[in-house]
Amino acid sequence: MQILKYHGSYMQTNREIRGKVKDFQFMLRLKQPAGELPPDLYRLLDDLSANLGQGDLRATTRQCFQLHGILKGDLKTVISSIMNIGSSTVGACGDVSRNVMTTPAPFADPAYKYAREWSKVFAHLFRPMTPAFSSIWLDGEKAATVETWSKEVEQYNIDEAMMHDSGRGIILKDTTEPLYGDRYLPRKFKIGVTVPGDNSLDLYTNDIGCVVITNEAGELEGFNVMVGGGMGRTHNKESTFARAADHLGFVPKDDMMELMKSILASQRDHGNRDVRANARMKYLVHTLGVDNFRTLVESYFGKPIQPWREMAEWKYNDWMGWWDQGDGKLFYGQHVDNGRVKDDGDFRLKTALRVLVDKYNLHMIMSPTQSIIFRDIDPKDKDGIDAVLREHGIKPIEEVDPLARLSMACPALPLCGLAQTEAERIMPSYLERVRAILEKMNLGEEEILIRMTGCPNGCARPYMAELAFVGDGPKSYQVWLGGSPVLTRTAWPFMAKMDVDDLEVTMEPILAMFIQQRQAFEAFGDFCHRVGADSIESYSLSYALGSVTA
Repeated sequence: MQILKYHGSYMQTNREIRGKVKDFQFMLRLKQPAGELPPDLYRLLDDLSANLGQGDLRATTRQCFQLHGILKGDLKTVISSIMNIGSSTVGACGDVSRNVMTTPAPFADPAYKYAREWSKVFAHLFRPMTPAFSSIWLDGEKAATVETWSKEVEQYNIDEAMMHDSGRGIILKDTTEPLYGDRYLPRKFKIGVTVPGDNSLDLYTNDIGCVVITNEAGELEGFNVMVGGGMGRTHNKESTFARAADHLGFVPKDDMMELMKSILASQRDHGNRDVRANARMKYLVHTLGVDNFRTLVESYFGKPIQPWREMAEWKYNDWMGWWDQGDGKLFYGQHVDNGRVKDDGDFRLKTALRVLVDKYNLHMIMSPTQSIIFRDIDPKDKDGIDAVLREHGIKPIEEVDPLARLSMACPALPLCGLAQTEAERIMPSYLERVRAILEKMNLGEEEILIRMTGCPNGCARPYMAELAFVGDGPKSYQVWLGGSPVLTRTAWPFMAKMDVDDLEVTMEPILAMFIQQRQAFEAFGDFCHRVGADSIESYSLSYALGSVTA
């Protein structure tokens, strides 16, 4: 089962079925660089989930779909079908470079085009090279169709760049995996690419974050690079922690693939292989400090890394609703509650998406916040698309509660073996309760970025949120406060073991202090970060429930 993760799959069982034989099943995750999903691939996933899965699809927080409920006997059929249509599950899990993310906005702007293109370059550069995948799932035959993203970046001669040996220890003697070697990496490795000002993908949570830098003519000059982000931690183990990435510097475009190889080699050779809980690259960067880590990378790179270039301030946007793409086409962002694409009574999102794909042959982009974007829409089709969504019980984005629109939750129970309590299934009720508190205190216009996970591993990136609930036991959560509304710093733990029934009495004092002491236009997360845990705790102890409203 440990090896199977490299094939994009984990074995699961429904933990709520007790006293019976365990219903072992498999979760299968796709690798979709830049989150792109062609219409033929969506049709296949829709059919596979209906015929060989549990009937729904789950949009992840790394811009890809995963399928649940696949039985062992069907695994080969599902994986081979995905590979033969030009997609893959290889590297979606395991101690390799995971799905490379980018801003999901499909603008025609040159910088956005570079971000999409280079995310595919990095995905192809760090792909596992072993033939084991085709040997197992395709009986040794080549896939019927080459991975779509690899065809789109052929002009970069990525294989040549991968195999280029500078003599500084990047390329290993292993003939199968010249970058990964025979042990792969100490832990998973995550990469994100975006443009200045667009932090819709939580760039600071990645092992490597890359920001496209263009000149005044819109031509690519290179990338600002950050390193050492990561979310996973373990309760009651202070040696594990969430961390936002540090700025490493600027790298010209012609040196970028070699720089990426140098960073990967630094983690491969110096990351902690003895203690798996401390094996992510964030711990190496934290231990060395970013300056010493830069020196380590430069020893592989062979030249100094230039200073970080100034650029536009970060903003957060989920890119939901209708947008002008900039090339005469439109794109539409469809919010998906916690990423679950399903039919449930009058709410028939899964059917609606299939109708849209079949009728308009639409290409999708998965968003970093578990939602979906349709791109390259002919303006004349706008009303028809809206009509299909309304006919299937899908609300327009204007009717979606901003709290729900900003939120994320991991799947957690019943299938995740690591979950300590609920997340996806209970998040809607938590948002309703937070909404009720806000309305009662006359804060109805306030938008707070809220996230929830069923364990401390951080799949929904809770430690970047303004307010987060992190499962720490049955019906119990840690409360985290102080993340940035533009996702550039980590939050801090305010409370452990908050009972599910204590949400209101926990949040009201914090919001009352926010009402009384906030600065002009100050966001909730920024306020909590400014005043700190001790001040909030002191205020909460002396607060009388119901005594403050805006």
